[in-house]
Amino acid sequence: MIESVSYRQAITRAMADELAADDDVFVIGEDVGAAGGVFKATAGLYERFGGGRVVDTPISEQAIVGTAIGAAIQGLRPVVEIMFADFAAVCFDGIANELAKYRYMTGGQVTLPVTIRMAGGAGGGFGAQHSQAVENWFLNVVGLKLGVPGTPADAYALLRAAVRDPNPVLYFEHKGLYNLKGELRHDMPQQGLGMAEVVRAGDDVTVVATQAMRHAAVAAADELAKEGISIEVIDPRTLVPFDLETVASSLAHTNRLVVVQETCHAGSWGATLVSAVTQAHFGALHAPPVVVSAEDTPIPYSRNLEDAWLPSAGRIAEALRTTAAF
Repeated sequence: MIESVSYRQAITRAMADELAADDDVFVIGEDVGAAGGVFKATAGLYERFGGGRVVDTPISEQAIVGTAIGAAIQGLRPVVEIMFADFAAVCFDGIANELAKYRYMTGGQVTLPVTIRMAGGAGGGFGAQHSQAVENWFLNVVGLKLGVPGTPADAYALLRAAVRDPNPVLYFEHKGLYNLKGELRHDMPQQGLGMAEVVRAGDDVTVVATQAMRHAAVAAADELAKEGISIEVIDPRTLVPFDLETVASSLAHTNRLVVVQETCHAGSWGATLVSAVTQAHFGALHAPPVVVSAEDTPIPYSRNLEDAWLPSAGRIAEALRTTAAF
């Protein structure tokens, strides 16, 4: 059976299915209980599973992450909600110095199967402190896996994979996609982390993009198809582990790379990908790789300025034209 669900509903269903499948799984965070979460992604879970499995907390990200670490050490599988991804800065030490390193520092004797859900991304007018895509903050923290689903089907599959993974996973939800509709199969096969998707096949340029930028890249590719330029669109779906093999396979026939990201360039996953490609697959490139990034400023609150700050389908299309013509 195939059903049309929203990105938000897919996330809720993934948590419900994992709660039902494993008594060690529990959900913890601010207002995740009767209120159903600030973005309503946990709606109905408290009523179905009770307060012992869906746990409201005080407003303390440090306490939430610390509790999850302790629970995981004792054999449970916490699913943490950090209300806004920006608030990961408040509990960064717990994530980067404890959660990510505990397995290494115990010689593998202890695993921490903790999933931390964070809502990020611009486009909603939330301002500079509530709109960041903070995935890049964690690229240099060894021991974490980073999921970035861009469709309802991926939101469901990646969240279930994250909860079942024995390692800590940071799972980033894009606020601008919560109402996005897509198909979800009831018998959907299990999907591991680290597998990219070729969203659209093409021959002239490979474009790699995640979440909201995936959809902007597809719109740009549709526009360029009218001009006879064929674009291959790849969504990595996870940033760590990263499926470089799929990108390399695409470059073998397009020989051109454009990366699109909703963050600044410096220290970004896009810059990291370009570095990896130029080191390992330089011979496949017939043009300089291009990274289309957000502007090097805090995210504006004004809707017009925020729209200008974000990479648009038009800006992506122009980068693709230039790269195809090189």
